Amino acid sequence: MSTTMGTTRVFNVHARNWSTQASSSDSSGSEKNDDNEKKLTVSSYWGVTPPSITKADGSAWKWNCFRPWEAYQADTSIDVKKHHTPVTWNDKFAYWIVQACKYPAHLYFQRKHIHHAVLLETVAAVPGMVGGMLLHTKSLRRFEQSGGWIKALLEEAENERMHLMTFIDIYRPKWHERALVFAVQGVFFNAYFLAYLASPKLAHRITGYLEEEAVSSYTEFLNDLENGAMEDIPAPAIAIDYWCLPQNSTLKDVVRVIRADEAHHRDINHFASDIHCQGHELKEYPAPIGYH
Repeated sequence: MSTTMGTTRVFNVHARNWSTQASSSDSSGSEKNDDNEKKLTVSSYWGVTPPSITKADGSAWKWNCFRPWEAYQADTSIDVKKHHTPVTWNDKFAYWIVQACKYPAHLYFQRKHIHHAVLLETVAAVPGMVGGMLLHTKSLRRFEQSGGWIKALLEEAENERMHLMTFIDIYRPKWHERALVFAVQGVFFNAYFLAYLASPKLAHRITGYLEEEAVSSYTEFLNDLENGAMEDIPAPAIAIDYWCLPQNSTLKDVVRVIRADEAHHRDINHFASDIHCQGHELKEYPAPIGYH
């Protein structure tokens, strides 16, 4: 507990037992209190008592999808222009797969950056989860450690999912966009799963190039915000807490930190592919855990 508390830096976490009785007798909120009472009764019965978490200013921490110790300040100094030049057949094949997928997306979304970002993040969160899952099962089969790569890839997947949670606070996809996400994710998940089974070096290279395209997309997004082509609205509250942004931050600040995240994912996956290309396994090299 003390170790976890030490990592919060900007937050104070206070744990106390939750009451299993409704705290208000107001009839207008009785239904809500009944629901809360049921939830707390279940947690109390099983001994899983959720902590009451507050910010440094004493206000309640309202995010269940992440905790204060998972918040961080993005490294926006990372080089967003880096590109892995495809040299080998494996690299060229991965590069052209990504290029073939890029143009239909650009044609469909054009300059609708937020719409594009929502679809992009539903796809970008898949590789880390698939890679982490397959490394996890491999570690179990072989009775060996993973060098931290399971955690690194799952960390990547969770970070991409938080990008999506941020954007859906701004824009809710229409039914046809949800149908498109359902179809694209179904195809991509299975295709990537098979690709990773067949060749991890190819799968990580594909992800590296996907992240390069993500960096380019967010750069265009940022440019349109900076030149006034899009309204620079206030940053969502979830983004301010997740990236430890100032309270007066705007969408431009959010796009900048998300772009930095994508650049980190780009480097990690190209690094992983290079390890495989040189005839090694990921476990032989320490994974960049906590690269945020």
